[in-house]
Amino acid sequence: MNVNDTTSAAVLDELRRRPADQRRILFTGATIVTMDPDLGVVEGGDLLVEGDTITAVGRDLAAGDAVVVDATGTILSPGFVDTHRHAWEAQLRRIMPDVDDLGGYVMATLAGYATVYRPEDMYIGTKLAALTAIDSGITTMLDFSHNSRTREHSDAAIEALLDTGVRGVHASMGPHFGDWDRQWPGDLTRVKDQYFSSDDQLLTLRLATLATDEIAGPALAYGPELARVAKDLGIGVSVDAVFGTPSSEAIVRWAKDGILSPDVTLIHSTGLTPEAWKAMGETGTTVALAPTSDAQIGLETAIPAIDEALSVGIRPGLSIDVEVALASDMFTQMRALHAIQRMRAVNAAYGTDEQPQRITTHDVLDFATLQGAHTNGLAAVTGSLTPGKKADLLVIQAEDLNNMPLNEPIGTVVLGSDTRNISAVLINGEPRKWNGHVLDIDLTALRAEVNASREYVLNTPAA
Repeated sequence: MNVNDTTSAAVLDELRRRPADQRRILFTGATIVTMDPDLGVVEGGDLLVEGDTITAVGRDLAAGDAVVVDATGTILSPGFVDTHRHAWEAQLRRIMPDVDDLGGYVMATLAGYATVYRPEDMYIGTKLAALTAIDSGITTMLDFSHNSRTREHSDAAIEALLDTGVRGVHASMGPHFGDWDRQWPGDLTRVKDQYFSSDDQLLTLRLATLATDEIAGPALAYGPELARVAKDLGIGVSVDAVFGTPSSEAIVRWAKDGILSPDVTLIHSTGLTPEAWKAMGETGTTVALAPTSDAQIGLETAIPAIDEALSVGIRPGLSIDVEVALASDMFTQMRALHAIQRMRAVNAAYGTDEQPQRITTHDVLDFATLQGAHTNGLAAVTGSLTPGKKADLLVIQAEDLNNMPLNEPIGTVVLGSDTRNISAVLINGEPRKWNGHVLDIDLTALRAEVNASREYVLNTPAA
């Protein structure tokens, strides 16, 4: 079948008539931004998906029995990878758009709203965040789920990821404040056995924790005991609230204890000392930057630590963080980081003979895709349009009003495009967005569920 329209309902119908494991899709005539260092950008290229996997990228590929999608006038890109988002908060979006500082966020959200969340509120918030991620081209989302008050709360968050079809990473942590069952981290054994028994599935599991005990006490702070839990379970670790002198001292201590590695992700990493960065670089520890969060909430220096990371050989992933005060999409993160770093570089060289050391649009797209996958422990699975990897990809309309004419594809993705230009999203080879709409959701019903949950959370006194 050959339909000269990437948004065609007929193409979608044909795709869905075929069993997923036998389905073959050939995208033709696209500008393919592979983000694979060896493949680069393929102009007028073809990409073949078989089942859940990308099997070929090139020109003039044989169609065979594939459903052929004429992708002329589009850019094919890897799906974006969000390395850190507190998804359960989504029904509280932009409730504090001008938050003054971390303390204001913590007391309103973690010491307030979080304490009244029921399992169904966890489900609805996480589902809304994941569907929004898909709509904006984020195909992989790490949900730093730090409101696991009971095992039912954990289950609800995981089931929301399952129900949306996102490539999800459930990073589980107990809550900061209020009453809870103290089932974490012991319950992670059950969680792994129940939901993460296979290595070949859309969802993966990580341990979520904090850098120090300043905010929520020692039980939630990373150290040898929690490192042992993660090692015994064979899962990675994501450490939030990594900033300032206390975190710097902790990082140096972790390095000496042998509990820093590529399986550990440090989130934010703002205002750290050179000694801490040296330890991170030497151990291959990964970093998840939150460019708008650092600036908006004012974390330590309020400057995303991109130069510090690059100086020790760490190429970070990017993240959304908290939608209560921030944007939901990766385009915003890429542009914010691109602008902030280049501003700092030019400012540092101003009035001297030095040349500014600027990052590029290719750098930030790399951070948002391949390096994000590496940070989440999924670089072998996703993050680039490499044959053998899973088919997590975006179809971006390059001839839309805000993108035409297509002069430089990576610049167009990073600086020109937004959610409206994403006509299709595939995750694991399955269409999740088509013709500009997220598939298989009843928006009216979802809206009612979200609003009902929001009203419950806002009108129930903090526990």
